[in-house]
Amino acid sequence: MTSGSWFRAVDIVHRVPGRVRLRYRCRPDVPQDAATLQQAAAGLPGVTAARVNVRARSMILTYDPDRTEAEPLRAAAAGLPAPAAAVSAGKARTAAETSAIAVSLATLLGTRLLPRALRFPVTLAAALPLLRHAAADYAENGVTSHVLEGLAVSISLARADYTAANTTTFMLTLGEYMEASIARRSDDLLKHLLRPSSDEIWVMRGDDEVRIPADSVAIGDTVIVGTGSVIPVDGTVLGGEATVNEAAMTGESAPVVKTRGATVLSGTLVEEGRLSLYAEQVGQGTTVARIADYVEQSLTAKSEAQLNASRLADRLVPTVLKLAGASYLVSGDWRRAASVLQADYSCALKLATPVAFKSAMYRAGQAGILVKGASALERLAQADTFVFDKTGTLTTGSLEVADAITFDSTYSPDDLICLAASVEEHYFHPLAMAVVAAARATHNRHFAHQEVQFIVAHGVASVVDGKRIVVGSHHFVQEDEKVDISPHRAVVDRLFSEGKTLLFIGFGGELLGVLALKDSVRDASAGTIRRLRRLGARKILLLTGDHHDRAAELAQQLGLDGYHAELLPQDKARIIEDLSRQGARIAFVGDGINDAPALAGAHVGIAMQKGADIARLTADIALLEDNIERVADAKAAANEVMELIATSYRMTVGLNTGILSAAALGLLSPVATAVLHNGTTIGILANALRHRPSRQRPSSGD
Repeated sequence: MTSGSWFRAVDIVHRVPGRVRLRYRCRPDVPQDAATLQQAAAGLPGVTAARVNVRARSMILTYDPDRTEAEPLRAAAAGLPAPAAAVSAGKARTAAETSAIAVSLATLLGTRLLPRALRFPVTLAAALPLLRHAAADYAENGVTSHVLEGLAVSISLARADYTAANTTTFMLTLGEYMEASIARRSDDLLKHLLRPSSDEIWVMRGDDEVRIPADSVAIGDTVIVGTGSVIPVDGTVLGGEATVNEAAMTGESAPVVKTRGATVLSGTLVEEGRLSLYAEQVGQGTTVARIADYVEQSLTAKSEAQLNASRLADRLVPTVLKLAGASYLVSGDWRRAASVLQADYSCALKLATPVAFKSAMYRAGQAGILVKGASALERLAQADTFVFDKTGTLTTGSLEVADAITFDSTYSPDDLICLAASVEEHYFHPLAMAVVAAARATHNRHFAHQEVQFIVAHGVASVVDGKRIVVGSHHFVQEDEKVDISPHRAVVDRLFSEGKTLLFIGFGGELLGVLALKDSVRDASAGTIRRLRRLGARKILLLTGDHHDRAAELAQQLGLDGYHAELLPQDKARIIEDLSRQGARIAFVGDGINDAPALAGAHVGIAMQKGADIARLTADIALLEDNIERVADAKAAANEVMELIATSYRMTVGLNTGILSAAALGLLSPVATAVLHNGTTIGILANALRHRPSRQRPSSGD
């Protein structure tokens, strides 16, 4: 492999005739974006198509078996030369970032070999960037840590202590480079959560498949994806079967089989097979695009812990300056003052906290938890009260129609199901999907209807055969639509008492029938509740629009501290507000449109993966996989990062206080102070960035 090659290594992971999957490792300072890699790979002899997954470092090449084979193709890919412009740009960036270090190191090592008359100008020239930075910072912000550092170097220059001045300059330059590199790495970790998407997408136009620009795809289009393709939209499978690698979005390494009715996320990879998809979210509405927005926000948003650390660092700068002055007045030794000025709290205090947060957010993203900013983790760590919605959260949300009861003899139970499904078929909520699934199991008659109206948190309405049809909750049908339910109260009460969720169908102002649905408790719900208690949750409650009997049964089954049932959206928000006034720090976990007010009003909101779009956008934390255990994982991650920040704080204050004290007492020279201060700062930042092994999660039966 030539020195100008693109990759450090390329290996064959899987091969079939006409197709090979390669795993690669790029060299530094070369392009690693999917579009550039794909373009280069597609130009290899015999290759007919190329697809790259940057997150998995995987390259899938489709080739003509008559022209090449897998092993020669691997060798050809390994020998791909990196673009000359990219290599030059990378080298230029590297040179710019390291030149200051090289100059300061050369000055440190060579000054003593120079004639005495040249030592001052050479040392001053090496320190000039640092001194200019200090002067500019003083003019803009007053006395800061950079001003202290400039004073320390100036004192050493004034005393003709060139070794101290050069050592200080070198250590400060190296320290700033390392600190900036660590901060950049924490940002890069978060940005690696983003997935590239193709510039063009295959869609159906009539009976033909056509390729159109990605920004031209609209909601409702039928999108076609095949082997090796990154899914470009969020949607539902209309047809076909494929294995999809969702590691990019959920952290789950095992591919998932997707068939009709399954949900797919943008940014995931079709490993084998072919799917036609109903596009529900496109462009900026897709999961990948929203992650991009969240990441951009998280890189700029500051948590309260970060703000407190920054304020403390700024307050301590004058203290260090006063200590330097006092040490000189007491001892008359400028070396002591220079030593004190080189040790401050600012860098470690200001950088360790955001680095720790960003590193934790990256690891959470890998585990299938999207955290929208450092403050969300901070607030989750503070949460002592967890409040859960029921359907789709503590329960599976995979409802089935258990009963279809009609109150009009001209409509059979199957007719009732199909009528409701006709107006709910484009609404991907667990209740609606269950009704549509039940309709498919019947003769699946479709009732023509006018445009469907969605009434948030209540149900849907339309017009069939000139009559208004409404499908939804008891409150919606009876109180809002004025459909009289009282003649059938006995049937309704019986179904409620059996713990079933009811959908009421009003047609032409009369109650046409009731659909009774039932779901099951998630296997992991009980274990998650117990784990949350171990992680600091003092109270765990259930809020639901479901019947009191069903809520009581579930609360007892899971060992919850209480429940509130038969709630409207505003009721949930009111209860959250009341608990907050009582001093509770609330984490609310929900999934529906009706949960959005509670998610927004809680101390921290957590939305389930299959939740309504508005719930996921309103929440502070969104789960990327349908697993209730991730709620406890998120709490554990939040607790751990706050523990890590507290440790970094103690280390910063303790170590720097010790260094300052020793310097003030004359026990440390300026050189020793510079080495110790910068070394401990880099160590504290590296500790904030380090990967903490995840605690083993208990099984759902724990």
